[in-house]
Amino acid sequence: MPHRRLTIAIAISMLLVSACSSIPAAPKDQRSPKDPWEPMNRQIHGFNEGLDKVTLKPVAKAYEAVIPKILRTGVGNFSSNLRAPLNIIASLLQGKGKKSLSESGRLLANSTFGLLGFLDVATDMGLEKQNEDFGQVFATWGIPDGPFVSIPVFGPRTVRDAVAIPFNFLADPLFWVDNASVRDKIYFTRLVDVRQRLFSAETLIEDSQDKYISIREAYLQNRLFLIYDGDPPQKDDEFDEFLEEEEDY
Repeated sequence: MPHRRLTIAIAISMLLVSACSSIPAAPKDQRSPKDPWEPMNRQIHGFNEGLDKVTLKPVAKAYEAVIPKILRTGVGNFSSNLRAPLNIIASLLQGKGKKSLSESGRLLANSTFGLLGFLDVATDMGLEKQNEDFGQVFATWGIPDGPFVSIPVFGPRTVRDAVAIPFNFLADPLFWVDNASVRDKIYFTRLVDVRQRLFSAETLIEDSQDKYISIREAYLQNRLFLIYDGDPPQKDDEFDEFLEEEEDY
């Protein structure tokens, strides 16, 4: 058994190392000002991709193949309902009273009539889903986003969003569940469900010349979209910069 475990560990390590050997980082004087730590970020991005390929991705594929869509939808609704307290708190801290009230209504409706959130009855009632977190709170408070950073396991973030991670966990009801076995099983199921739902988005970057840049830009643009509630300021220069970076590879 020890020999077998060692063999498996070596195989996984080789996969992770091979995943790290992707497109090299741009020279220092040619890097995006948003990504001064690009060499380190690329290495962590490669590590995360390698880890995903041998752990979460195959589990998510099996989940998609075995679990009927109607049940996967229920799991997604349940996970979304658990996130409601974070949405409520983050909305309040940003001064978004209407969004906070709407999300409170969603939580009440889905937790009761929606069978603990497995059914999304709130959307049928005209209460739209919210997506707020402490990264958006800090942005509203004027805290700068800081450089882009890839975090092991967690993936792409800005420094501001990275600092927000513990606060997001604290606002999650699961964090306060005493039964570790139940809590960890729900965390894992939620993680697999989220990974499965990312498959459709994953296909959009498969043909990219540089997946790292595509993921980085997609993340930063999505964060701007969320921070400005769907109406971010237009910055043509940043988009042009992204196109130029893609052409360089």
